[in-house]
Amino acid sequence: MKNKNMNVVERTLAPTPKWFKVLRTVGIALASVGGVIIASPVALPVGLVSIAGYLVLGGSIISVVSQTAVKSEEEPKVNL
Repeated sequence: MKNKNMNVVERTLAPTPKWFKVLRTVGIALASVGGVIIASPVALPVGLVSIAGYLVLGGSIISVVSQTAVKSEEEPKVNL
């Protein structure tokens, strides 16, 4: 299997499985919502702002990890 010997650039440029594309989109949305809450011009409670920081962190991590997932080259065998 060729996927084992890939560097980071090759992994991010390789095709991503559908599930990880969905997960990446969810991560980007979470990070965006957290960023909007942090950057809001209205004074918000400290708890809400700290939760928004965790949303940005979690969404960023989900997005980055999902982007490095790679489709395998082997087709799954169907046993009937």
